[in-house]
Amino acid sequence: MPTDTLPIISFEAPSGWADWLSANHTQPAGIWLRFFKKASGVTSVTYAEALEEALCYGWIDGQANKYDDDSWLQKFTPRRKKSIWSKINTQHVERLIKEGRMKAAGLKEIEAAKQDGRWEQAYDSYRNMSIPEDFMRELEKNAKAKGFFETLNKTNLYSIAFRLQTAKKPETREKRMKAILEMLSNGKKFH
Repeated sequence: MPTDTLPIISFEAPSGWADWLSANHTQPAGIWLRFFKKASGVTSVTYAEALEEALCYGWIDGQANKYDDDSWLQKFTPRRKKSIWSKINTQHVERLIKEGRMKAAGLKEIEAAKQDGRWEQAYDSYRNMSIPEDFMRELEKNAKAKGFFETLNKTNLYSIAFRLQTAKKPETREKRMKAILEMLSNGKKFH
């Protein structure tokens, strides 16, 4: 259950969500969008539909929360200045542009990301992310870190890969790599 005061809203269809975004996309705080589970018998926009409409207006999905036995919440907010892009969302908006669905606010966010390099730095999805080879070479030099690394689950591995892939500067990436290797040497998971 969310602890903030953002409104909780649900829509039966993508058109309702699109209409709401058209009228409210300039509000800075965002909302909690309520999704109903299929077993609830309540019709609601799907997460995939909601994400597409949000991207059209320059909004993005955030954290999810359980609401009740029949539904869950996903936070949607305007994309923050300098927020990073996922490769999945760059692919979505490229398709939405071809379909003629992107709105001025969404196109503005894309242009800003292309101008400052965030577009090219988009990170891989959980499914496609891999541990960089240079990290693996350094890991081979540290038996203790390697031993602990081999016990990590996919979520832990994704956290490592994500932090390395999203570093904007080589020196930042190098610092992160050293910190991660040190944590692994001490038997600590990187979250």
